[in-house]
Amino acid sequence: MPRRVRRRIRGNFNHLCFKPCGIPGHTLEIIELTKDEMEAIRLADLEGLYQEDAANQMNVSRPTFGRILNNARAKIADALINGKSIEILN
Repeated sequence: MPRRVRRRIRGNFNHLCFKPCGIPGHTLEIIELTKDEMEAIRLADLEGLYQEDAANQMNVSRPTFGRILNNARAKIADALINGKSIEILN
């Protein structure tokens, strides 16, 4: 049974949806990002923290942080390359 640890999320994610310009949102496929994934992107890519330091801030192990980050990056790449909408789950 997986261990459930409360993760720290400090980012304020006000924008809940991003989509390609000029295409109606209702016609786009949606990629969903969790707040965990957004926080991992913020810490690693925006703040430039090493995975060990970012994992400590999120209160998760380094391998767990790496999995969260890889999932987030794959979803973002899919949305950018294939013209999909990104929605941030609450």
